[in-house]
Amino acid sequence: MDFDLVIRNGTVVTASDIWESCDIGIKDGTIVVIGPRLPAAPGAQEIDAEGAFITPGGVDAHVHLSQFFEATVGVDIDHSIITNGVVPDPENFVGDTFITGTRSAVAGGTTTVITFASQMKKDESIITVIEDYHKLAKDQSYCDYAFHVIITNPTPQIVENEFPRMVDEYGITSVKLYMTYKPLRLVDYQILDVMYSARKLGITTMVHAENADVIDWMTHHLEQKLMTHPYHHGTSRPPIVEAEATNRVICLAELMDTPILLVHISGGPAATHIRNAQTRLLPIYGETCPQYMFLLADSMRKGDFEGAKCVCSPPIREDKSDQDAMWAGIKNGTFTIVSSDHSPTKFNHPNGKQRGLKDGNLPYGKFRLIPNGLPGVETRVPLLFSGGVLSGRISPQKFVEVTSTNPAKLYGLKKKGSIAPGFDADLVIWYPQTKFQSFKLTNEMLHHAVDYTPFEGIEFKNWPRYTIIRGKVVFSHGEVVGEMEYGQYIRRQKSLLPGPRDVWLSEWRP
Repeated sequence: MDFDLVIRNGTVVTASDIWESCDIGIKDGTIVVIGPRLPAAPGAQEIDAEGAFITPGGVDAHVHLSQFFEATVGVDIDHSIITNGVVPDPENFVGDTFITGTRSAVAGGTTTVITFASQMKKDESIITVIEDYHKLAKDQSYCDYAFHVIITNPTPQIVENEFPRMVDEYGITSVKLYMTYKPLRLVDYQILDVMYSARKLGITTMVHAENADVIDWMTHHLEQKLMTHPYHHGTSRPPIVEAEATNRVICLAELMDTPILLVHISGGPAATHIRNAQTRLLPIYGETCPQYMFLLADSMRKGDFEGAKCVCSPPIREDKSDQDAMWAGIKNGTFTIVSSDHSPTKFNHPNGKQRGLKDGNLPYGKFRLIPNGLPGVETRVPLLFSGGVLSGRISPQKFVEVTSTNPAKLYGLKKKGSIAPGFDADLVIWYPQTKFQSFKLTNEMLHHAVDYTPFEGIEFKNWPRYTIIRGKVVFSHGEVVGEMEYGQYIRRQKSLLPGPRDVWLSEWRP
């Protein structure tokens, strides 16, 4: 048979099955056939998996790259920066660009990322924002990529006229809304406006659910007591803050009969609200992240200010019961996907985490001024494989489901997320377990542009040996071997998961 690449003797894992002693035949970037002892014409490249697991390439649906604003510390931002594809003031940029972020992604087994084009409060169009974000990404990505759009100013012009263009012209079928952060947050009336339009167009609405007023009140009163250590970031946002907002936005979604995804859920109470909604057959989906599965709030107590490295929102939780609830939610289906929420800022930079030291109360600083977010796009897939599959917490099939297959289905990536004929040949080949030497992670091993990892010191029992995108090896034995320009923009379809039910709470209809 005529193949470009044949992968031999692998243990192929999908979201439903495990097939041992399998070969995968690939032609023109697409999986053509799967089976034992495939015949191949001379000249085809061959890789021996040596019996190791082969899983679909990771789909990380929550990644922040090339975002040149810091909304999480209350800085007023009126308009988006128009870059024309050039990173502004690169010496003082403290996050990851498309170059460094996608390089990191492929080194950790992720083959597709979905990143965020971000509208600011006084932007009168999202089309300008999308166009400029395309310029930042073009020829700058090691892996395939798609966009969500963050909506902060849902005017009638945008939701009625530009949302259809966003779907039809750009293949963007998801938006993200914030219920917190002053520069980004929407009130319930605005959220309903977005949901109303999203339902008509088949757009998936993502929501960062935290009660902004409670956070502001708690932060003000904590500062009065000089309780400003990085650890008290979590004190200002106990699980009930997330749970209340989660329940509220589920109610709005039920009223509007529209599907939503609750992003980066951190606590058991919020997970319970999602589970209860799903039990009532509402199209409510949940996402959690490795930081809520592998870390506890003690990580924010390190040193005087070292804990700032682990400040993110929602915060890493205090109680192990919340951590256990994340694992339970993955196993029982409450969480549809596991994403990284890769949103890093450098620690040792005045515009990074050190901003928390600029307004007194030294050496602890003020948690209110610490940019929120952690790096994690490279560690997401290996953490779930090593700490989930190899520890016995989840099955290999569940690992594939939440890291690849479900993200692709949820966000309309019809050729991604599975190993089957007709799908893109996006694959991860792991090491044979008997040949892998466990190691403890250090930041120097990673490929991002950030000066720390919150997962420093965690033991990994395996790591991707090969990452393959559309039939091309882009990462091999610890080295990124792909080309920066190889990543392609993916136009997405509507979600492939269940949507509106046509069930209403009153006589009102859209």
